[in-house]
Amino acid sequence: MDVSGGRGQPRPGNDESAEHTGPEAPAPGGTGDAPTAPSAPTPADAKDARPEGPTPDAGAPAPENGTPQDTGAAPDHGAPDRGAPAHGRDRVPEHPEPPADRPARAPAGRPEHPDHPFAHSGSGKGQAPQRPEERRRGGLLMGRPFGVPVYVAPSWFLVAILITWVFGGQIDRVLPELGAASYLVSLFFAVAFYASVLVHELAHTLAALRFKLPVRRIQLQFFGGVSEIEKEAETPGREFVLAFVGPLLSLVLAGLFYLGLLAVDPSSVPGVLLAGLMVSNLIVAAFNLLPGLPLDGGRMLRAVVWAITGKPMTGTVAAAWVGRALAVCVLIGLPLLTQSGALGSDAVDNVGMDTVLDALLAAILAAIIWTGAGNSLRMARLREHLPELRARTLTRRAVPVESDTPLSEALRRANAAGARALVVVDADGVPVSLVREAAIVGVPEHRRPWVPAGTLAQDITDGMRVSAELAGEELLDALRATPATEYLVVEETGEIYGVLSAADVERAFVKAMARPS
Repeated sequence: MDVSGGRGQPRPGNDESAEHTGPEAPAPGGTGDAPTAPSAPTPADAKDARPEGPTPDAGAPAPENGTPQDTGAAPDHGAPDRGAPAHGRDRVPEHPEPPADRPARAPAGRPEHPDHPFAHSGSGKGQAPQRPEERRRGGLLMGRPFGVPVYVAPSWFLVAILITWVFGGQIDRVLPELGAASYLVSLFFAVAFYASVLVHELAHTLAALRFKLPVRRIQLQFFGGVSEIEKEAETPGREFVLAFVGPLLSLVLAGLFYLGLLAVDPSSVPGVLLAGLMVSNLIVAAFNLLPGLPLDGGRMLRAVVWAITGKPMTGTVAAAWVGRALAVCVLIGLPLLTQSGALGSDAVDNVGMDTVLDALLAAILAAIIWTGAGNSLRMARLREHLPELRARTLTRRAVPVESDTPLSEALRRANAAGARALVVVDADGVPVSLVREAAIVGVPEHRRPWVPAGTLAQDITDGMRVSAELAGEELLDALRATPATEYLVVEETGEIYGVLSAADVERAFVKAMARPS
């Protein structure tokens, strides 16, 4: 999950989000699919003009503690206040009368902010949700089967080199007449093996699309691949099917390679390749059927516990802890099994390079499983708290102003009404743009009487109109689809409800992640 702590500021007139390079929770390893947690809106990487020493103006509201300082973090008063909500009669109408000397009152159902005037709220740092495709790039794009992008991570090339080196030496012992060409055959095996891993992941993807679950991408990476499914299955039965189809396809591929092996000479190049692919797909299927998250077997276990208890969170906790126990078993047991010869090799009495490599492989696998289990727990906790993110409760009170209204007068009306947002309307009272909070902070107070509010506004596009009824993942998806710093929140009837700041959503998102289940 990506919870960015970026410190970008919006450019005047440009709220496009920049490429995100912040930390993300690592995707689960192996070849199982990984439902991804929705991402919090992250700050846009941009700049805002800052006054060096604004002179207070007698006609403009003064800050409580002096001039706002840019500290690089969102202030506490940017979060929604917990005051008493207004009532329905105070909503801003969709077509308000042109404001005179009395500011419009607040929409219903939202907290008021009487202690923090709009003119001095926020740190001037615009917060904008980031496009998933900008944030989630995972290497070299190979194609889009069924509309889902497939990426090859840089770590895959390291694994391909390792497989080519190890398997090439084995081919050279079986077919010494090949010489250096044995490594070319081994490289072909590495590519063919990951092609079968891709088939495994496509099985998950097709099942997810069949259940109308969006798939963000497929990534081939170190030790396998991952299908990033953006939402969870609605029922434990679908969850079980979604997890089982991957290992099932690996078993089918192993059977097909076995049938092909029967038709060729086992000591020939095709025979060696088919035998290697058969064994590797059997290993992939068996490994993924182990009953611990983040493996497919862990998701199957989660579905079973979910079906028995009726609680998906209980299933996740059980499968995640089994996954952690499995990681410990792999860390300790795999080197012991290899050294004892139980896996088909000769027993080893002393510690050599092979023993060290086996221990290193076990440590990597154990770390992948342990980390994936922990990520599954965190994502489950997040999904449990996501419904608390509601546009209706996070929306700021707003007042309508005309484009040529002086900024100082617009702020006076907002402060008098306890509002923290400005909506620019045309002569008929129809909202046309939103005044950006970051732009307001960048205007010195002594200049505000001569700066029209409309010059600091961003035009309202279709994506910047969000329903007051949105909550949870639907709210985050709407904000990610159209990156901006502010959004116009409307009722189902089209009536203006207020303005939603992406900064407020991000703070609420982070609090939801920090809150224990």
